[in-house]
Amino acid sequence: MFGVIAALPFFGAYPIFVMKVLCYALFACAFNLLIGFTGLLSFGHAAFLGTAAYAAGHALKVWGLPAPLGLAFGAGAAALVGLAFGWLAIRRSGIYFSMITLALSQMLFFFFLQAPFTGGEDGLQSVPRGRFLGLDLANDLTLYYVVLGIFIAAFWLIYRTVHSPFGQVLTSIRENEPRAISLGYDTDRFKLVAFVLSAALAGLAGATKTLVLGFATLTDAVWTTSGAVILMTLVGGMGTMVGPMVGALVIIALENKIGDLGKALAEITGIAWFNGLGESVTLVTGLIFIVCVLAFRRGLVGELAHFIKRKRG
Repeated sequence: MFGVIAALPFFGAYPIFVMKVLCYALFACAFNLLIGFTGLLSFGHAAFLGTAAYAAGHALKVWGLPAPLGLAFGAGAAALVGLAFGWLAIRRSGIYFSMITLALSQMLFFFFLQAPFTGGEDGLQSVPRGRFLGLDLANDLTLYYVVLGIFIAAFWLIYRTVHSPFGQVLTSIRENEPRAISLGYDTDRFKLVAFVLSAALAGLAGATKTLVLGFATLTDAVWTTSGAVILMTLVGGMGTMVGPMVGALVIIALENKIGDLGKALAEITGIAWFNGLGESVTLVTGLIFIVCVLAFRRGLVGELAHFIKRKRG
């Protein structure tokens, strides 16, 4: 799979678009670590994406840090915010946990709106790419393989976490927390560590996105971005390793290519309404969500894996 992604630029794929998909795929994988393998639904995960985006952008533009240190600073800032959010949120469970994360995320959003270093509604613009271990990131193709390397490393970390004894405890908490407590596990500590790890990886995605696009805006921290990552995870397949990547590809491709698809459909069918499809992205994503809930309860990858398993059985 990663070999195919590495070869995409040689088949005409636009590197910036693929890098954007990879950033959101990492964001979705980080969120899936929390909800898919720990059973914690966060409505405020955009806070970590936005925190790292602004922190990395400020470190790169104002402090002049090299790209690796800028990315590390962004991920570290997101981890600290995740520690504070998690310490408060894990005291509750279910919908109360979700609403606490949403409330905290909105508080941070309004802080970013008013803070002088974020640029307010204009955002943090003209963030330099700099160099990464001697590589000039001004070249899109060079940056592409750096971003792919970052994604592979983060994906490997998530994979190892899920398939470790620690990950098995997280799964037991998801399935039956009272039983995990009866076996002697401090479930609050495990959930907090999982929350911080998910926040750090989401922050790495936000910092990388700032490096790729050269700016950080309030869109990175708004509550709709938290909703988008939930949608990506559900569409691709919650609790699967590859599902969030597929979901991110579907949602980001729709947001960027739905206008071109609408024009093509208008030319084929002669129906002028399709020309305005690019302005109805939320309508299309909403319909996809409804179809997934009704027909693909496990998500695209989850349903495919279930079908293959059933055929083998």
